[in-house]
Amino acid sequence: MPDIAYISQVRIERVKGVLRRAFLPAETEPVLFGVHGAVAVHYGVSPEVSEPHATTLDYIVAAAAG
Repeated sequence: MPDIAYISQVRIERVKGVLRRAFLPAETEPVLFGVHGAVAVHYGVSPEVSEPHATTLDYIVAAAAG
């Protein structure tokens, strides 16, 4: 079995409700994850209550498309 090439060191903090702060390698500032649009509607989060942010799914799709 080959040696492990990389282990990602990520820390996630829940800020409030669906809002999370992610501390990612090589980023100087934390990244905010939340909900928006149809995802917010699906989870019953009102746009008036929560500031929209990209979802973790948005980041996964962006990473896979790259």
